[in-house]
Amino acid sequence: MQARVLTALAGISFLLILIGFGRPWHLFSIFIFIVTVGALCEYFFIAFPDRWKERVLGIFFGVVISLPMVLDPFLPEPGLFLAGVIVAAFSVYLFFGEGLEERYQHLACTVLGVVYIGYLFPHFALIYRAPKGVEWVFFILLVVMAGDTAGYFMGMALGRRKLYPEVSPGKTIVGAVSSLVASILAGLLGARFLLFHMSWLEVVLLSMILSLLGQLGDLFESWIKRVFSVKDSGRLLPGHGGLLDRLDSLIFPAVFTTYYVRLLHP
Repeated sequence: MQARVLTALAGISFLLILIGFGRPWHLFSIFIFIVTVGALCEYFFIAFPDRWKERVLGIFFGVVISLPMVLDPFLPEPGLFLAGVIVAAFSVYLFFGEGLEERYQHLACTVLGVVYIGYLFPHFALIYRAPKGVEWVFFILLVVMAGDTAGYFMGMALGRRKLYPEVSPGKTIVGAVSSLVASILAGLLGARFLLFHMSWLEVVLLSMILSLLGQLGDLFESWIKRVFSVKDSGRLLPGHGGLLDRLDSLIFPAVFTTYYVRLLHP
């Protein structure tokens, strides 16, 4: 627990400085790219523990997809890279591997990894460059992290009935409800300082959606780990596991918020 708290405090302090003061030098986008590469490495070492060629290929595809997300507007539309990489992966795995069924399974694992991490997570860089991007990034982190923290401690203290034991044995219904309530309260508080132009009803609904998406993202990453029989995605963060273990609840909210902002708050 001590390692978990100290790592969280150090990470939050670092993010506050990076997000608040890194915009003129594109430091946040660079940071997102570095974290994306690290998370890709974690995923492909889990998916292909004994196959270095598949690992290298997957990481390469993921990096190529992420580049236009973090370097935009200096590179073409990200969708062009996404389509090109998927076609390339389909073509490569048509001939790359031993048996037909094995190639198909490896292709599925590769495409999932490059889209999930290489394409979805870098949406944080897109939000950051949007109008009021700094405020939106802070809002997402506040809502999701508050929910994560409340869900963890309340679930550990009071949780009895499991939420989805097949995927995540540690998650409880009490933890999920506590996470939702804490996210809404954090959203209402944060919006007063960050997004004061929004109505309280919009803030409540948005915070609720982000909380639910964060919990779904957490379960999704747990599903991946259960499939490959690993407890943590890595060991980089003491008390927390790997990068993916910390990013899982942020990826889906980042994607939703990117297009929510573009549609309703351009």
